[in-house]
Amino acid sequence: MSGTDWQISGEYMESCNCDYLCPCIYTNPQAEVTYEHCTAALIFRIDKGQRGGVDLSGLCFALVIRSGKIMADGNWVFAGVVDERADPAQRAALSAIVGGDVGGPPGMIRSNLTSDFRGVVFKPIEFKMEGLKRSVSIPEILSFEIEGVPSRNRSGEPFYIDNTSHPAGRRLALARAGQLHVHGFGLDLDMVGKGNNGHFAPFAWAA
Repeated sequence: MSGTDWQISGEYMESCNCDYLCPCIYTNPQAEVTYEHCTAALIFRIDKGQRGGVDLSGLCFALVIRSGKIMADGNWVFAGVVDERADPAQRAALSAIVGGDVGGPPGMIRSNLTSDFRGVVFKPIEFKMEGLKRSVSIPEILSFEIEGVPSRNRSGEPFYIDNTSHPAGRRLALARAGQLHVHGFGLDLDMVGKGNNGHFAPFAWAA
C-alpha cells in the first residue's frame, strides 16, 4: 500500500464482547478470547489532524473488527466508518487512513491481520465523554456505553494498563460496558448489563 504523510490525535474509546479484563491486552494477544470470536468497536475523535494539507480536526471515525479465538492468528473481519460531516476532500483523506491504505495502525491491521475487509462507510458519529463515562452511537452500525473502573487510590482516576501493544496506544484506562450493540458489516451482537470489556485513552497516530 502506498504511503503519505498524515497526523491525527485526539480521544479514543472502545468496547468488545470479551469479559473484563480482555485477555488480549495482557497476553500480546496470544490468549483465547472469552467467546468464539472477539467483536470490537474502536471509536476515535480527532482533535487535531491533517493529511496532505486537508484539515481533519473535529471529525470522528470508527474501526470495527471481528477476530477468531486468538487475535494474533489474524483472519479478521475489518471495516471502518467515517464521520458523514466530512466534506469530499476530508472524506477522501480520512477514508484512506481508516481503510489502511496509507499505513499507520489501520494499515498494520489490514495488511497483517485481515482476511475480510468490508469497506468504509459514511455515517453520523455521536461521541460523548463525561467524567469516567464514554458513549458512542452510529446509526445502523453500532453503539456502546462504557465507564472507567475507578481506583480507590486516586480520586476520579480509573485503573490503567501500561506498555501495551494495542493499536490505539500504550497506556489504556480500564472500563466496563453497560451495553454494546454491533449490527453493521454483517456482524450481529447485543450485550446489555454484562460488564464486558472497555478502554479509553488519548491517541496520536502518524505515518
